[in-house]
Amino acid sequence: MANIESICVYCGSKTGNNGKFSTLARNLGHLMAEQNIRLVYGGGSIGLMGIIARAVMEKGGSVTGVIPGHLEDLEVGEKNLTDKFVVNNMHERKRMMFDHSDAFVILPGSIGTLDETIEMVTWKQLQLHDKPIILLNADNYWDPFIKMLKNIISEGFMTEHTMSLFEVISDLDELLPLLEKLPEPKIDPKNTLF
Repeated sequence: MANIESICVYCGSKTGNNGKFSTLARNLGHLMAEQNIRLVYGGGSIGLMGIIARAVMEKGGSVTGVIPGHLEDLEVGEKNLTDKFVVNNMHERKRMMFDHSDAFVILPGSIGTLDETIEMVTWKQLQLHDKPIILLNADNYWDPFIKMLKNIISEGFMTEHTMSLFEVISDLDELLPLLEKLPEPKIDPKNTLF
């Protein structure tokens, strides 16, 4: 897939207990800056969110942060971004992040990260978009989530097709080669999303 100019990264507003995840966020930020790929993220300065934003900026990259007004203080909004949008609510935040992104990469995080990830997969399942969604399963963090999805399939509430709507990689080195081989999106979200 050519012409990935921006990637939305969903990740935690905490760093978690595994120091490898902070390193992963920093390395992804550096990689994006080096590849001239804009980071689109939730606008916070804390946790993995803050680490990846600062990593992109320290290498001269571009960052678009989108944060609701009620979280500006709670998530301690990052100050020195290329672009920063303060929006009215979470729905506006997620839609704006979607609109500014060519692909989605999911790092470790909590229920907010899960919410964003599941929404993007759901929109893709409903054929509202066909942008790449990549779960970065570092240190097997997302194994329980994948196991849960497989259980939903075995219980008959979902088909195997849903698992094909996103990619799973275990190492950052797999990201760029994967993006290069994925097909170009064909769906124009402006015609499908309200």
